[in-house]
Amino acid sequence: MKLSQRILATTLAAGVMASSMVGCGSANSAENTASTTVENGAAENDTNESETATDLSDSTLDELTITHVTSPLNVPSIIQKNNNVIVDEFSKNGKTIEVKYAEITSGADQTQALASGDVDVLYAVGGTSVILAAANGADIKILNMYSRSPEAFCLYSKDENIKSAEDLRGKTVAGPVGTNLHQLLVAYLKEANMTLDDINYVNMSIADAKAALDGGSVDAALVAGPTAYKSKQQGYHLVTNGKGLTDAVIAVAVREDFYNEHKEELQAFMNAEESVIEFINENHDETMEIVAKELDLDKAAVEEMFAQYDFNIEVTEEDYKAFQNVADFMYETEMIDAPFNTEELFIK
Repeated sequence: MKLSQRILATTLAAGVMASSMVGCGSANSAENTASTTVENGAAENDTNESETATDLSDSTLDELTITHVTSPLNVPSIIQKNNNVIVDEFSKNGKTIEVKYAEITSGADQTQALASGDVDVLYAVGGTSVILAAANGADIKILNMYSRSPEAFCLYSKDENIKSAEDLRGKTVAGPVGTNLHQLLVAYLKEANMTLDDINYVNMSIADAKAALDGGSVDAALVAGPTAYKSKQQGYHLVTNGKGLTDAVIAVAVREDFYNEHKEELQAFMNAEESVIEFINENHDETMEIVAKELDLDKAAVEEMFAQYDFNIEVTEEDYKAFQNVADFMYETEMIDAPFNTEELFIK
């Protein structure tokens, strides 16, 4: 049985796809049913109003459920919810729409929730999760981009003698299968004409991989975000990061049928996304303080990690190439059964 079939059969119950969804998140948490509603004419928040107005007075949509994942450093999600940006954007354009938040960190669970209609928008989903779902027949389309952060994905070891891919031969490396980190490892080994068969690759969540490295039961661990930052602070040896090895693309995704039915509402959603990025760009110190409080991190740590992220929502030619690279990687590693053309994933 190929890897893709095994993944679907188990629904990745261990959270294997977590890091591909959120740029490496934690284990799946229960859906957060708390919601927020702002009536028409509500007070404006600190974000700038988007330039493009959308008339939603005839909208039939009364609530919108989006994923809300803060780890590893999902700054737009944190700022959006903190400032009620999406709710206010709907209200400003003539419609009170309740926004509900689903805290789902597993990529597999995210795409399943989208397919079932339990979630309307995947607000931060990894490229591997999107491609795996689409390759297996799911209705999923990329609305725009969320982030790119190759340098936030790292391979750490306690052994300073591990300085090249060749030095990993015969070593035990832990990390989550089917993720940006998995892609990083495969690409790194390829530099020495090696494959996963040349090492002992153990499938673990990021947290478990870090714990295994701490305990000395593995030689190296694939980590990201705050876990990578902590590894650095502990003085562990950085073997490599994802620069040049993985693009670490995270997107915003919807079902095509939902998009076709609610184009105006999703245009307002995208306007809200732009407002979030404007706020981040124009209120850097306040943004860092909000994120540090949300993630219980020092502001200095947030500043250092934030520099590794590109939150531009526009889909570029490089993003198209990056998604195709991910699909090719997934085919080569038998995560999907056939070559996949990722051009068809994007709403244009």
